[in-house]
Amino acid sequence: MSTVIQEDVSNNVLRRMKEGGFDFARVHPIEFYAIFPDEERARQVAGTFRGESLNAQVSVRDDGAWHLQVSKVMYATHAGIGDFEQDLESLVVPLGGVLDGWGVTQEVRASPR
Repeated sequence: MSTVIQEDVSNNVLRRMKEGGFDFARVHPIEFYAIFPDEERARQVAGTFRGESLNAQVSVRDDGAWHLQVSKVMYATHAGIGDFEQDLESLVVPLGGVLDGWGVTQEVRASPR
């Protein structure tokens, strides 16, 4: 996925999050996704993510490819997400993987009565 397309997608997602009342003032676990042709390569990249604010999980997909999910606790900013995506891409692409986007769970606020 090209950097320009990723930035456009990120801009749209962040705008929708803002419209939905997302709390940008606090940190959130943000999930980044990649797909690999085999388990070994997915686990190789997963092994590079160790630390207090990172978690990586590898699982097989229905189509036989392997899914990597990296969670990073961070502020949801365009620059922060873009920087982490570039770092992840630099590990994923040389091993034959592709980035598959990012996401964050947004808490639904109760409406006032």
